[in-house]
Amino acid sequence: MSGETERLSVSEIRALLDDTEDGQLARVLRRFRDDDRAGVVDACRRASARRDARRLELERTDGLYDLERTLLASGYIAVAGVDEVGRGALAGPVSAGAVILLPGTPILHLNDSKKLSPARREELALLVHERAVAVGIGHVAASEIDSLGLSAALRKAMRLALESLVPTPDHVIVDGLPLGIHASETAVVKGDSKIAAVAAASIVAKVARDALMREAARSHPAYGFDINKGYGTAEHIAAVAEFGPCELHRLTFCGGGGNQTLF
Repeated sequence: MSGETERLSVSEIRALLDDTEDGQLARVLRRFRDDDRAGVVDACRRASARRDARRLELERTDGLYDLERTLLASGYIAVAGVDEVGRGALAGPVSAGAVILLPGTPILHLNDSKKLSPARREELALLVHERAVAVGIGHVAASEIDSLGLSAALRKAMRLALESLVPTPDHVIVDGLPLGIHASETAVVKGDSKIAAVAAASIVAKVARDALMREAARSHPAYGFDINKGYGTAEHIAAVAEFGPCELHRLTFCGGGGNQTLF
């Protein structure tokens, strides 16, 4: 162990490595390479692993912007990603997000909202609202879902989200199949895990809808909306059987034979 590293404790070295930016980490790691204390060896190994993981995440995230960069290079000015949440719930709205991002300011960890923890979704939703060019949210209530049908309600939620964007997008990327919600549209299967703006849209929509359902739980505590977010858990279905549906429940769903009564 060198005299230089003798002056630093293991905890001090660990803190130093934690605070070192990736570009300087190799130099700092060389400083402690001859320190054979087990705690230092472990701290260096962990710091190196964190740097490698961040590098991989940067590469993955950068790839999520490929289509947006291509579309912008082809002449489009404002490209929005759109996605919806709440399709399979028994209660609450269907919600959609629309987001215009800047490829030059990547947001790490963007992904399909279903693949993220609630804490990570909340964190990313804040970053999207801070860094995006524009963010729009659209909600369509249960009563409208019953009157319009689920597919039409989903398209309405997406249009509401798009209409709230400033600037108005001149091209839209949607998740899944073409929806006809914009005159210039690209559909990408599993777009919420492949396209940055679509992933961002799925995250802000999910966070916004979850907040609405937590609020609904205060006025309708019997159904556990703060936990199930309106989806058909066993506890939720049991509560409906006991208390009946409330005004937030969807009374129909679109099955193969058209609208069918749920409750």
